[in-house]
Amino acid sequence: MPPGAGGRRVIRPDALKLYRAATGLLEPIAPALLARRARQGKEDPARLSERLGRSERARPAGPLVWLHGASVGESLSILPLVERLRAERPEVTVLVTSGTTTSAVLLAKRLPAGAIHQYVPVDAPGAARRFIARWKPDLAVFVESELWPNLLLEARVAGTRLALVSAKLSDRSFARWRQRPDAARQLLSAFDLILAQDARAHERFEALGGKVAGEADLKFGAAPLPVDEPALTVERARFPRPPVLIASTHPGEDAIALDAIAALADRPPVVLAPRHVERGPAIVALAQARGLSAALRSQAPGESADIVVADTLGEMGLWFRLAGTAVIAGSLVPDIGGHNPLEAARLDCPAISGPFVENWASAFAGLEAAGGVVMTSPDGLGEALAADLADPAAARDRAARARSFVDSRDAEARAGLSRILELVPKIAS
Repeated sequence: MPPGAGGRRVIRPDALKLYRAATGLLEPIAPALLARRARQGKEDPARLSERLGRSERARPAGPLVWLHGASVGESLSILPLVERLRAERPEVTVLVTSGTTTSAVLLAKRLPAGAIHQYVPVDAPGAARRFIARWKPDLAVFVESELWPNLLLEARVAGTRLALVSAKLSDRSFARWRQRPDAARQLLSAFDLILAQDARAHERFEALGGKVAGEADLKFGAAPLPVDEPALTVERARFPRPPVLIASTHPGEDAIALDAIAALADRPPVVLAPRHVERGPAIVALAQARGLSAALRSQAPGESADIVVADTLGEMGLWFRLAGTAVIAGSLVPDIGGHNPLEAARLDCPAISGPFVENWASAFAGLEAAGGVVMTSPDGLGEALAADLADPAAARDRAARARSFVDSRDAEARAGLSRILELVPKIAS
């Protein structure tokens, strides 16, 4: 594109040219692949066109900021930035993209008025070009490790300013990009701002040729999870004592948690919230097989049982406020990587975690150093729960230490958000 045309010339290394060619060849079969995923429940059949870069929504006039987070954790970490943009720059349209149906459901509940959600297009040349041409973002903010070459390069050519924030690279991704140093350098040079998630990520991105401006973890900086106050009143009346919360379980973890609960001499009421709510009936069966009564919240919201299965979305703020102790699942079996421990800390809920927390390693390390979390093996879960039940004052002290640690990191993250806001275009007066 010639100078002055509003875009930027991009020279693509051979690896990026090959990627672009390969994704272009595969693009004609994308509709069939997406339709198959929709039949499997992995895509929203009513919105498959968005995954191909098309939309029935018109782009509002004026500046537009596009924020992208792949799945639930990344998408929710964007919310503080969305809220600040809407509060401080109400004339700016905020477009949020994500790639999973679960994230879309949660964002529909949590996005403020005026923000738009779309599914991110597949990273194929035509879909990326259509998406960028449709929305014409002035600024695009990618969270964590979402390096999609076609989308990034199309945005760059169109003159979009680019930011990569809360940036991290897994061991596998870092090794893969080191084998393609020219491609990594080209992609990272497209960003106007890179903020690494932590010191390790900072070093990795600079080793790949990125210019890192600082560190900010957007998983910090969020407000406490919201709650429906009438629902909180109803649920407090249901439980004679604060329940144990088993939060965001995956297959294999329910049995571990239920075995630990069944073995407790002083058995508390329990709320078990699966990560994927469609697993609720299977969890009821697991509980009943252990001689525990169980009820689905969706079918019997006021029913008393040993195990209340929280097969509802968007209510973790309710359960963390009620719980005397929370087990942060996703950590009891390998290959999941753990879930967000900060939500419990912000609501003064004592937390216990298993050992498999690589996706949240820096947060757990900080909490553990502050004495704000109990880390245990799956076999030790029952003992950890028994200790909290025997000494609730000590558990509350642990929660206070966690809250203090998270409060300080939240302040740092909010400063990082200010760096991003500086890239938002101004409207000439």
